Amino acid sequence: MAVFPLCLALLSQIVPGALSSPSAETLASRGSPEFFSPPYYPAPKGGWLSDWASAYKKAHDVVSKMTLAEKVNLTSGTGELMGRCAGQTGSALRLGIPSLCLHDSPLGIHNTDQNTAFPAGITVGATFDKDLMYERGVALGEEARGKGINVLLGPSVNPMGRKPRGGRNWESFGADPTLQAFGGAMTIKGMQSTGAIASLKHVVGNEQEMHRMSTVITQGYSSNIDDRTLHELYLWPFAEGIRAGVGSVMMAYNDVNRSTCSQNSKLINGILKDELGFQGFVMTDWLAQIGGVSSALAGLDMSMPGDGPIPLLGTAYWSWELSRAVLNGSVPVDRLNDMVTRIVATWYKMGQDKDYPRPNFSGTTLEKTGLLYPGALISPIGIVNEFVNVQGNHNITARAVARDAITLLKNEENILPLKRNDSLKIFGTDAGANPAGLNACPDNGCNQGVLTMGWGSGTCRLPYLVTPQEAIANISSNAEFYITDLFPIGVSGGPEDIAVVFINSDSGEHMLLVDGNPGDRALAGLYSWHNGDDLVKSAAAMFSKVVVVVHTVGPILMEEWIDLEPVKAVLVAHLPGQEAGWSLTDILFGDYSPSGHLPYTIPRRESDYPESVHLIPLSLGQIQDNYDEGLYIDYRHFLKANITPRYPFGHGLSYTTFNFSEPRLSVVKPLDTAYPAARPPKGSTPTYPDTKPAPSEVAWPKNFNRIWRYLYPYLDNPADASANSTEKYPYPDGYATEPKPAPRAGGAEGGNPALWDVAFSVQVKVTNTGSRDGRAVAQLYVELPASLGLDTPSRQLRQFEKTKILSAGQSEVLTLDVTRKDLSVWDVVVQDWKTPVHGEGIKIWVGESVADMRVGCTVGEGCAVLH
Repeated sequence: MAVFPLCLALLSQIVPGALSSPSAETLASRGSPEFFSPPYYPAPKGGWLSDWASAYKKAHDVVSKMTLAEKVNLTSGTGELMGRCAGQTGSALRLGIPSLCLHDSPLGIHNTDQNTAFPAGITVGATFDKDLMYERGVALGEEARGKGINVLLGPSVNPMGRKPRGGRNWESFGADPTLQAFGGAMTIKGMQSTGAIASLKHVVGNEQEMHRMSTVITQGYSSNIDDRTLHELYLWPFAEGIRAGVGSVMMAYNDVNRSTCSQNSKLINGILKDELGFQGFVMTDWLAQIGGVSSALAGLDMSMPGDGPIPLLGTAYWSWELSRAVLNGSVPVDRLNDMVTRIVATWYKMGQDKDYPRPNFSGTTLEKTGLLYPGALISPIGIVNEFVNVQGNHNITARAVARDAITLLKNEENILPLKRNDSLKIFGTDAGANPAGLNACPDNGCNQGVLTMGWGSGTCRLPYLVTPQEAIANISSNAEFYITDLFPIGVSGGPEDIAVVFINSDSGEHMLLVDGNPGDRALAGLYSWHNGDDLVKSAAAMFSKVVVVVHTVGPILMEEWIDLEPVKAVLVAHLPGQEAGWSLTDILFGDYSPSGHLPYTIPRRESDYPESVHLIPLSLGQIQDNYDEGLYIDYRHFLKANITPRYPFGHGLSYTTFNFSEPRLSVVKPLDTAYPAARPPKGSTPTYPDTKPAPSEVAWPKNFNRIWRYLYPYLDNPADASANSTEKYPYPDGYATEPKPAPRAGGAEGGNPALWDVAFSVQVKVTNTGSRDGRAVAQLYVELPASLGLDTPSRQLRQFEKTKILSAGQSEVLTLDVTRKDLSVWDVVVQDWKTPVHGEGIKIWVGESVADMRVGCTVGEGCAVLH
């Protein structure tokens, strides 16, 4: 989330009593106690891991020389629209630390030009290709660096797709924690290899757009998640992202267990920083901060964009208020030192002290010159765009991701691939361009033409767009186009004609209303937009051969037409970005065989989902979103309920066929104990004098030229703030200054390093048994035994690998490693990961979807080919 319409921003975060945390007694009166977020104080310090030691030493050397104003400057945003980027911190230029630029989005540089519009996260997940995940991450990092962006706001691994209608599911990688984990971790590694800092988001429980934010009439909803579900589903990809070394983490807008994420001490202090060993900095989503002292004590390190409850009024929770809080003793100097040290250490860790570019673009205008501070009452004017082209050859990666994600659901009579001389009739506006022009809708807030991405801050401008119409016309001279969603009168098909029908389904962020949908697919439901179902049925009534192409943010219902005799083939092309046309024709005409697989389940009816995952309506008081389904979302639920979906998670056909053979299960590191080996102890952390700084350090500099509404760290009367230090601040219940014992599940980035010991390795030979080139995906699912004494899903994705392009008759041996954590459940009593000793009773399944198990392995008994 970044800059969004002021009318919404003015409503955000106006909550009575926002400067203090609600007490346990207050929470207890609202509902059942298992959904309280317990206090966890003080905030653990960063710098105790050897991989970060050098960066923290450099940061310590610099922070030791900083004034209070410089420290506060780096933790606090300068205000909405107070610079080129979606958000920027202050600086410590005297010590060589610049203002840091933070900017969207997870699929490309938001609101600028000469960038690449990559396929969205859900498309990346559908590739099931770790190499492409990494390559796209590298390209995103290169473009961020080229534009001078210090922190690119992505990747997104929450939402998890718990709510199929959720508006931003498409920004993440799919409805499974392992798929999300690999998508996020590989993206982070790629991005940060370039020196750009990734921001993993949103922690956590942001599964619905509506009612997530606090307004004048309601408080943002509370996602009430039990401890085991939180660890085994929703925190899983964050643990992997932290293990990958992510530099920053963004908190969600909503509450979790009745405590706002931006000041949820259990989430930030207890889980992220202590249990998961996060060494970078924790930041807010835009305008998600609701308290000053409370959020600092709870572990928040950076406020974005820095404003108080109403942006552009020149108020703040931090900035000069943080200076005041440190001087009067309500925020310990020790906490501020850790906040700024984490930020500066991350800057050093990514090498941004070495010739990293400064911002050379504007996120608010495409003109060369403009307001330097667009949010100021009176702003100087200057150059805001240098028009730096950062695209390089990233179109190649963008096209490869979009192409390898395309998922073939159905292909009767081998109607696909099409021949170049086939007689084609193309229907649907989704095949063409937006008639209003490229990028005509801000933040892609409309559904006109081919759907390349959803809407909101997770988008970017298209530098160009190759539509399916253009790409098909470039290949076929025997195609007629009807770019309309109403079936044309007088059009009929002959026996040799093939109708190709384009339909889509859109969603986005709750900052724009598109065709009556407030981010979530509240009005459209899981049906295609623009009467797409009727268009398919009309084509099927006129043609004996129909191919349906779907661009969609997530699952759509196909029951009205999927079994019609003329509907021979269905391709889901997800959200392809700028290469929409070329990536599609690569598959449609057979230059490549489809190799994408569904990153979610497609049901037969929406009522097949559990009741608790439907969109929650507005209600009096705070909305309580209880995660009653627990672990059973998406395919886990369908398996437990014994409901056969239309298409299962992981499903995807090819133009060729594959055989799985010669499976072998080997023990790598025996599971001799139920719990992992004892965690390594924490190393030392940077230390600073704990004396309060001199009030003069935050006095206004002489002859300082202030920009009105710009947020500064300075106080008019700093001595008065220090004089009030005898007043007792009403600290949150449970606040303490004595560090808690190190959690047994921690020990390194992501948790106890023993959790990633490879327990078993499965090898399987994949052979192309068809007549065309193609790639296969081996998906490994784990079934844990009942001996654990817990209700556990019967199958859980834990690993996947994709073959190279195999020619007819060619084989490749894939190796799928399974870690101790992959075979563990979260023990809520012991607060650690527990696995069956020696792996007794564990079953492993390998196939091309959750419902297509080709290979079965039982620990201790070996493996067999099942069919």
